[in-house]
Amino acid sequence: MWAANAGSDPYARNVQDRFALLVMRPARAVTGSGEGSSDLVGDPRLCWNSRDRRGFRPAREGATQRRAAIEGRRAVTPTTRGFTDLHDSTPSRAPRRDGTPGPEVATLVQGRFKRDGSAPAEPEPNGATDRGAAAPHAPQQGPGGTGHEERTPEGGEGARDKGEKPGKDEKKPKAKAKSGPSGPGSRIALRNWRISTRLVSLLVLPVAATTTLGGIRISDSLDDIQQLDNMKLLTDMTKQATELAAALQDERDQLAGPLSHKVKATDYSVASWRQKTDRQVATFLQNTKDITGNKELNGVRSNLDAITKRVAQLKAIRRDAYADDASITQTVDAYSQLIDQLLSLSQEMAQATSNPEMVQRTRALAAFSSAKEYASIQRAVLAAALPPNKSQFGKLSETDRRYALNALSNEDDEINQFKEIYGAYAGDPEDLLKPIDPDEQPTIKGARDYAQGSLSTQGGMELRAKRSYKDWTDSASEEINQMKTIELTLLGQMEQKARELRQSAERDAIINGALIILVLGVSLVGAFVVSRSMIRSLRRLQDTATKVAQERLPELVGQLSESDPQDVDLSVESVGVHSRDEIGRVATAFDDVHREAVRLAAEQAMLRGNVNAMFTNLSRRSQGLIQRQLSLISELESREADPDQLSSLFKLDHLATRMRRNGENLLVLAGEEPGRRWTRPVPLVDVLRAAASEVEQYERIELSAVPSTEVAGRVVNDLVHLLAELLENATSFSSPQTKVKVTGHALPDGRVLVEIHDTGIGLSPEDLAAINERLAAPPTVDVSVSRRMGLFVVGRLSQRHGIRIQLRPSDSGGTTALVMLPVDVAQGGRKAPGAPAGQGGPAAAQAAAGAAAARRAPAGALGGGQGAPA
Repeated sequence: MWAANAGSDPYARNVQDRFALLVMRPARAVTGSGEGSSDLVGDPRLCWNSRDRRGFRPAREGATQRRAAIEGRRAVTPTTRGFTDLHDSTPSRAPRRDGTPGPEVATLVQGRFKRDGSAPAEPEPNGATDRGAAAPHAPQQGPGGTGHEERTPEGGEGARDKGEKPGKDEKKPKAKAKSGPSGPGSRIALRNWRISTRLVSLLVLPVAATTTLGGIRISDSLDDIQQLDNMKLLTDMTKQATELAAALQDERDQLAGPLSHKVKATDYSVASWRQKTDRQVATFLQNTKDITGNKELNGVRSNLDAITKRVAQLKAIRRDAYADDASITQTVDAYSQLIDQLLSLSQEMAQATSNPEMVQRTRALAAFSSAKEYASIQRAVLAAALPPNKSQFGKLSETDRRYALNALSNEDDEINQFKEIYGAYAGDPEDLLKPIDPDEQPTIKGARDYAQGSLSTQGGMELRAKRSYKDWTDSASEEINQMKTIELTLLGQMEQKARELRQSAERDAIINGALIILVLGVSLVGAFVVSRSMIRSLRRLQDTATKVAQERLPELVGQLSESDPQDVDLSVESVGVHSRDEIGRVATAFDDVHREAVRLAAEQAMLRGNVNAMFTNLSRRSQGLIQRQLSLISELESREADPDQLSSLFKLDHLATRMRRNGENLLVLAGEEPGRRWTRPVPLVDVLRAAASEVEQYERIELSAVPSTEVAGRVVNDLVHLLAELLENATSFSSPQTKVKVTGHALPDGRVLVEIHDTGIGLSPEDLAAINERLAAPPTVDVSVSRRMGLFVVGRLSQRHGIRIQLRPSDSGGTTALVMLPVDVAQGGRKAPGAPAGQGGPAAAQAAAGAAAARRAPAGALGGGQGAPA
């Protein structure tokens, strides 16, 4: 590629001669095992040039072994790993007033020969600087600066900050007395209120009072609505429980006679009643799910759990009823306990509402349901005592008689209590109780007379006419059926009342809300009419200020950053408020501020341009001196035969290489691009070798599975720089006894992925996220960038060519850097002409040598041969 001028250019001829060794024998320092890398393992007499990216060169075995021993003893500082300190270049401390250098400056002057005049020098730090922020580290010698810590000169401003008094010659300025008005006055004075505060103060008290009162009423209405919704839910549940209780009462009473005369449970007269009850049980259990899912009815939930457990015992109650030693009282009482628990749900409705009338209706329902249960108990006990036909009298034990007589007395008490409660809120209950009035219903009167006569005295049944249990059950059921109807009527009245109360609560909430909205609307309309003239000017001023802050000024600053400030229009558009009041004067002042901001932005742009020019000039000059230094080192290396001296020259070689890369970093900071570019593609493996040659611990880098793709010539120099920073980071923060593995993958869409794996100390997830964010969007150049130059340079170079870089945790405990080369950089994944990457004859060697030397060669070193940098 640049062989045309090799005969006349001694530097180029030296590079070409060294890379000719690549054809004759393989290398040792950078190993590999992947595609196109079978010649990367072998002779230990070859090592990778860590200075000038020119490829392999012969090295004496003694120097190589000595260098390996030195590297083996080097320790890795256990700090938090990250890119944030790849190249720390904090300025050194300033000298003292007497001319003597400060502590860190003295250290820099003495170098590594002396620290205190007699002590031996400490070894130089290797590679990149420590990237952790947790532990302080010693000042560094070399181009990177002397450390992170900054101090002020003795006696300077820093000392004054610590409490020292100023010198005698320095006089404190005296404050002059102010004349004129005494000031704006108290902050709570009306004239100091903002316009918005004054407008709000006109409305805040009446609106707040109205809103608060209305909000309280609305909240009460909503609470009532919620309570009534719960009441509706409990009413439905009570209705289901009442129907289930009625089914249990019918089962108990209708089967009492057959049960006492040992009718089998499989008989239709028994099974039909039980099937009816089972259907009601299933319906009740299904409806309880609505209650158990409501968090506001926690008190009801415990009662439902108890009822559910009791319902589950129904089979046991039925089984015990057929036991030989079971009595009528035991069976009836077992059913009664379950029925009483079901009827207790009506009492739970009183907990769901605070409305007094609904509470009274709940109590009335509970009293009437209890009366019906006592009437059912009488029906069951007498039916069990009567025979299946009228051939004989019934037989009732004293215990059963007393039990039934107590139920008869309790029924009357509960009816009287119901009348008292119901009459308190609904008037005379006689019309409601007329269907069960004995004076109006002969059948009911006959049944009650028979019950009273049979239960009043022992043997009372023998004083009455002979009856069968079926005849008694039919006559007694007349009253109980009417009581069922009345019970459902009471539930219906409760539902109707709950709906009325809910509608009333909704109506109150709507009215209160409408009143609040009306008051707010009137207040807002009044405020709008009063303040419209002021608001128009304020809005125009606000809109213009926002547009200037968010659009005009950022666009102008961007134009100043991207082009010459003299070519940018610096005129300022006026706000457009030309009134003579205070708002107009504020608009005029804002125009003045806008013009001043534009002027300062132009000055800052010119200052940044001057700083960038300084960076560029300093870098160019430093690179020229470093090139001369590298040429001298190369000449000394070629003539040196002592392995120890050659090892020292290698170290000096790598330090000079780092100095050159720091100079190139300044060019990146200044936004400059490389002055010379390659016009022909370079194999990827040769680019990786050139990057590895820049790393001090190059012998730890291992290439494997590198695809045979080529990198566009215009990207070669920047890509070598970028990869060198990543490799330097990987080797510096991993154990010297480990390898840094570099692999590549050609993707089907033409892109190429390069992976750099190390087994270092790794990064926390927070640090990884922060570093990846900075790599994706490099920050603006400032003082912090100079302390974290490596991270900024990698991000800026990747952004320049559309290369994506991301750090991820490695499976081995370290960090993996992923470098994604786009299609236009990898050129679609085409193979290098003539041979796979990393193999072939002198053409491949020349390409790698050119990629390595292009960025460091003097202006005329490479000449103008075919494929030379442009």
